[in-house]
Amino acid sequence: MPTHTMRAVRLHEHGGPEVLRYDEVPIPELGPGEVLVRVHAVGVNPPDWYLRDGMSNLPPEVRPKFSLPVIPGTDLSGVVEAVAADVDGFCVGDEVFGLLRFPSFDGSTYAEYVAAPASDLALKPAGIDHVHAAGAPMAGLTAWQFLIDLGHDHPSPFQAAQHRPVPLDANVTVLINGAAGGVGHFALQLAKWKGARVIAVASGAHESFLSELGADEFIDYTKSRPEELVHDVDLVLDAVGGPDSKRLLRTLKRGGSQFPVFFGEFDEEENAKLGVTVTGTQVRSNGAQLAELGRLLDAGTVRVAIDSTFAIEDARAAHERAARGHIQGKIVLTVA
Repeated sequence: MPTHTMRAVRLHEHGGPEVLRYDEVPIPELGPGEVLVRVHAVGVNPPDWYLRDGMSNLPPEVRPKFSLPVIPGTDLSGVVEAVAADVDGFCVGDEVFGLLRFPSFDGSTYAEYVAAPASDLALKPAGIDHVHAAGAPMAGLTAWQFLIDLGHDHPSPFQAAQHRPVPLDANVTVLINGAAGGVGHFALQLAKWKGARVIAVASGAHESFLSELGADEFIDYTKSRPEELVHDVDLVLDAVGGPDSKRLLRTLKRGGSQFPVFFGEFDEEENAKLGVTVTGTQVRSNGAQLAELGRLLDAGTVRVAIDSTFAIEDARAAHERAARGHIQGKIVLTVA
């Protein structure tokens, strides 16, 4: 077994990237149903900076509870170091990846070791390295649960309606807004896997990247407005969301759907008048779905694009990169 302490990035206060501290802390104890993972790489995701700045973007009543100091992070790829007595399916030495304990904020993956619920993990695809595997769980499962299969019946904190993916095939056109980012680039590839026609919206710098991933049409939002160019699509997946999301409703045909990944601001009456539905969900940890995604990653059907990597002790620089935006794929922390 390793020594009893490890290094981890922690928040002792909320604020900008400068509040991320690299501390020495105890290695976590294993609980029932858990495995201890020696972390090799960590995916950086929006919830990491929401946690860092104190969830100021969420209404107070839906903010998750947590206390400081806290180790951020939800995504990891690594190697199983120890297994609780009641865990079947994983052995010491297995390479695994996962989205841990989400939607709580107890994933604690910005660390050398993590106690992970076995049910949140899947075997890492042999064909990709830890950096690429660490970029997949949250963004890949978000795309999967929005587009392919929800996989749970938990209500969303943001709406009463249950989210239902739209069956995708060659007769379906999907517009993906924010197509070059983490969720967007997975959504594009999953929609293409199902045979759909995909219109990708991003800034011009990403055009060749998105064409390589299979986009049928590209719109540079810095030069044109998708709602003026595109009409009669079946589905909009908006990976950007926010107050501007509802302008994309004008691209839909009657009977179409819009899925905002980050809750947007919509008017039920306007939706009804347009004859469209707007639903979303909140991604949840799911080892079984991740194993399905893993098979697509292993086959090369879906690939993880890496924007940049940073050593875990440089987590501050990774968060500064995230704040600059225009990310192509995923930002990943590496653990020596």
